[in-house]
Order: sequence, then C-alpha cells, then structure tokens
Amino acid sequence: MPAAALTDRWPEIGADELITALVPPPRFDAVRFSTYVPNPEEPSQAEAVEACSAFAHEVADGGRKRRSGWRSLFGGGATAGPEQPGLYLDGGFGVGKTHLLASIWHEVPAPKSYGTFVELTNLVGVLGFAEAVRRLSEHRLLAIDEFELDDPGDTMLVTRLLRELTDAGVNVAATSNTLPDRLGEGRFAAEDFLREIQSLAARFGVVRVDGPDYRHRGLPDAPDPVSDAELTASAERRPDSTLDDFAPLCEHLSRLHPSRYGRLLDGVSVMHLRDVRTAPDQTVALRLVALADRLYDRAIPVVTSGVRLSELFDEDMVHGGYRKKYLRAVSRLTALARDAAETPASAS
Repeated sequence: MPAAALTDRWPEIGADELITALVPPPRFDAVRFSTYVPNPEEPSQAEAVEACSAFAHEVADGGRKRRSGWRSLFGGGATAGPEQPGLYLDGGFGVGKTHLLASIWHEVPAPKSYGTFVELTNLVGVLGFAEAVRRLSEHRLLAIDEFELDDPGDTMLVTRLLRELTDAGVNVAATSNTLPDRLGEGRFAAEDFLREIQSLAARFGVVRVDGPDYRHRGLPDAPDPVSDAELTASAERRPDSTLDDFAPLCEHLSRLHPSRYGRLLDGVSVMHLRDVRTAPDQTVALRLVALADRLYDRAIPVVTSGVRLSELFDEDMVHGGYRKKYLRAVSRLTALARDAAETPASAS
C-alpha cells in the first residue's frame, strides 16, 4: 500500500491549543532526575543534576533562594545572587540538558509551561505580546529549550518578555549551547544590543554540563542513504509511515508556520525522504532544523535516499552564524536514521 505524504497535510492549531501544548515532547514524558545517568568522567553532570533538582524544589516550594554552586554570568566565579529567577543550563550537544530541563518541569506543580525557544517566539507571534504575557505570567515555571537569539528583533522581544514574566514571579529554566551574555554572537552586531543581552543574562544563574554527545558515544555514524527502490519498499511495509520527495517537502514547509510542524507529524511512525539534497539556502536550512527538532521530540525514525545527512548543510552554513543549530540538527537526524536502521522494515 502506498505510504501517505506529509505534503498532503495542512495542520491547524488554535491559540488555546498553543498554550496547552506547552509541555515536554513525548520523548521526555518519562524522564526524571533519577533516570539521568551522569557520565562518571564528567563530574559537572552529577553536579548539574543536584543543582537542577535544588532549583526545581525551590520553585515547587514557591521561593527564590540563593542557589549555591551556581556561577554568575558577570563578576568572575561569584555565585549567583539571591532572588535570581532563572537557571541556565550551558553545554554542548547531547549531554542531557533537555533531559534535565524536562525533569525540572516534571518536578514543579502546575501551572507551568515548556517549549523550545522557537515555539515561544511563535506563541508571541500568534497571540500577541500582551496576551502571551498575560497567559504565561499565571505560571510558576517557564522552561525554554534550545535558547538562541538569531536576530535583533528576537533579542528585544525575548528580553522584554522574560523581564515582564520574571517581574511577575515566573521562574525560568533554559538550555542552550551559548552562554546568555554571548547570545546572538556571530549572527548580528551583538555589541549594539549588549545592554539588552546583559539585562537578560543577569536574570540567570549558570549551570555547566560538560561531556561528549551521548547520541553518538561509541556508536557508528549514520547509516548510508538507501536506494529509491529500498526507500519505497520500506515506506510501504511500515505502518503509518510517510514518503515525500525532498524538494516538494521543503516547499510545503515554506507554506506552514513552524508552530504547525509538530502537528504535521502526528501519528507518523517513520518518515521517509527521497532524493535528499544539500539545502539550497539558509531559509530552507532553518526550516529543516525546525522539522528535525520536532522529529527528534517525537522519536520518529528517518529513512532517506540521496546525499548523506552530514551533507544536508554546506560548509558555509556549518561554519556560519547558525552553526550550532545545524550541528544539532545533524546530530539528531543521525540518531533518528540509526533508529530506523535498527528497526526491521517489516515491523508492525
């Protein structure tokens, strides 16, 4: 039976649903501090578990206390100051920052919200700034994954948003691969916005999480792309899978707001993508990053034909201002391709 195509789907999502959907993705439904396994060669990981657990308990108790063991963003090795409403997990790819962030969220009683940085900016775009502040200020915790500032507009928007939310008593936990005082570096003239960035950074204490990418620790590289015939056969034999050509899917993504990408993947067991090519430009590449994040959130395996996943973004992209986004996407897609290779195509 021919597989369904993502390009035939036109998902809709309402404003109320955007708020109720602000929860950890299915991949992180069951994670807790107790299920995080620190790398014994990286002591910062065990320290991060302790610091995050302490933060979660303080938020759950309704207080903002001095969090010992944190370092402030300014002033050398001093600990973070009292009444600081934010915790910031800094580290490389695949060290378990999202696991820890989701664990914080699970530990804190409702009302609370959890979303990626992109989902947060999408929410403001759909609801409007004042309505987003009104709704989110009712929560005791806002967890933000993959925090990045890609342009001056986002800098001003998020700084103002977090200032108003933290002033309203909302605690914020965030993850990123970039320290808050260096957000935006390499993507726009960050020095022009230094005051705004420092204002944002001053609201966070930093917890460092070091280590290698667990998704590839001791594992082989992504499997080779399959032939088009193998791709079609796999899609036809895997229930609830989809099969799309790369270029038409990229075009389809351009017609959907990124807030709909998650809904686009509802019910998909495996995504098959034919004739994958290097992204033709940065706009397409960033949409693919957003799609890769939603695929990873939902643990949807990926099978491809065409170029290797490591060639999805060209050298200029990988060494440009969005380098960390592209490397994260390749890391996640590689893990999903390996998942597909480990599952027989005849699986039901």
